[in-house]
Amino acid sequence: MSRRKTERLLNLVICLLATRRPLSAEQIRQAVPGYDRDGDEAFQRMFERDKNELREIGIPIDVVRDPWEDEPGYRIERQSYELPEITLEPDEAAVLGLAAQVWQRASLAEAASGALLKLRAGGLATDQPVGGSMGGGALELRVDTRDPAFPALWDAVRDQRVVRFDYRGAGSESVRSRTVEPWGVVSRRGKWYLAGFDRDRQAPRAFRLSRITGQVAALGKAGAVQVPEGIDLRAMVGFPDEPMEERVAVVRVRQGTCEGLRQLARAVHPGTDGWDEAELAFSDPERLAGWMASLGADVEVVEPPDAREAVIRRLKGAMA
Repeated sequence: MSRRKTERLLNLVICLLATRRPLSAEQIRQAVPGYDRDGDEAFQRMFERDKNELREIGIPIDVVRDPWEDEPGYRIERQSYELPEITLEPDEAAVLGLAAQVWQRASLAEAASGALLKLRAGGLATDQPVGGSMGGGALELRVDTRDPAFPALWDAVRDQRVVRFDYRGAGSESVRSRTVEPWGVVSRRGKWYLAGFDRDRQAPRAFRLSRITGQVAALGKAGAVQVPEGIDLRAMVGFPDEPMEERVAVVRVRQGTCEGLRQLARAVHPGTDGWDEAELAFSDPERLAGWMASLGADVEVVEPPDAREAVIRRLKGAMA
């Protein structure tokens, strides 16, 4: 769903909740942003679709027919819209708090924090602070979803839409296009995988997100993908990690910066031009690229070429 449509539906719900009397379609058209620029027929079609979509997700829109008016009116009864009182056991509330903590660094962090705020507003204790730190304990769980492909693939799994992306195989520099029916996104040993049906190979496959390059394109209509019954997504990514040879990357580091990188380096050679040269052990160039790109202008990968190119792709993707 596009951002514009999401905002229009949200504005429509707010409008119908806030009104004290039923509003006609024309009054809604004038009051809700997103309708006022459309022609009469286009507005009627869009308004009908919006009403149907809201009803499909459980939002009750009442149609009120006044004998003194030519057109029906619309409104949302607050009593029908609001959720009943939510009662959670302490262990259930603790699980919700833990889930929000796990998703802190993911694209769902904002939604998780908002859910906790609503629960606390209703008087429920989730044993989980809201804010930047979300926890602060000695041991904290994290789900790191910094792979650029994650948000688009998550949406595709949710919407059951086919995706296409460019993929670099393990230990290979060649990039090939893949068309996949996504079944789920799974984390294993700190790495994220897409599990699904590869239309090019006509077989179930798992793809590591860090090897997806460029943009993920959603194809066709929502609801086109059907996940087979009994499929075990974890088993699909349960294969042993591919053996990858450990190599050494040469990285220029601006003097006076990146203390953490310096501590992890095999060796650091002082320079005379404002830059030092560090040697870093790595096996996966994409994971190294994610780390180096996060350090911005304070580092420059010199070699090997595939690690340097991986960093350049990350930076170009960020600019795009």
